[in-house]
Amino acid sequence: MIDREYEALEAAFREALAARGIVTDAEIAERVEVLYGRTPELGGRVVARAWFDPAYKTRLLADGSAAVRELLDLDIGTLKLVVVENVPGVHNVIVCTLCSCYPRMLLGVPPDWYKSVTYRARVVRDPRGVLEEFGLALPPGTAVRVHDSTADMRYIVLPARPVGSEHLDEAACAALVTRDAMIGVAVPSLQS
Repeated sequence: MIDREYEALEAAFREALAARGIVTDAEIAERVEVLYGRTPELGGRVVARAWFDPAYKTRLLADGSAAVRELLDLDIGTLKLVVVENVPGVHNVIVCTLCSCYPRMLLGVPPDWYKSVTYRARVVRDPRGVLEEFGLALPPGTAVRVHDSTADMRYIVLPARPVGSEHLDEAACAALVTRDAMIGVAVPSLQS
């Protein structure tokens, strides 16, 4: 019942914007198509560039929004993108505890599990246990840092480059980077 109320509210808002000439139905349809057309490939390109270009990596970690704009010519507006790096002894995982804020501009549509109340609550209380359920067993002594996205700030994980990928070029490395690795519930692997 609540979903239908929100759908009716959204439709009324959209119609009001169109009636006032603020936006057309075609412009709304175009934006929706762009939003649903995004995939984790964009995020993979960002990660791979950081693996290959140390200066870019430095800029990415200092100001993710500017570095993404530089590489992809992707305007993310006033949203602050924070990139956290997995390094030996530290693993990062992303969540939005209040709703499901997610870097759609780089990762596409969020998976259902990311939006679930169960994930949002458990990853904060028991991140290592949640990661193990995803099949990710971290070495003993590895610290797990949980980062909570907000309405105006999104996080992505800069995962470590997989051992054995030294012979691959940047495009091939980008293909190794999954959405789950940029959320932090997986790591890139040479195995598919």
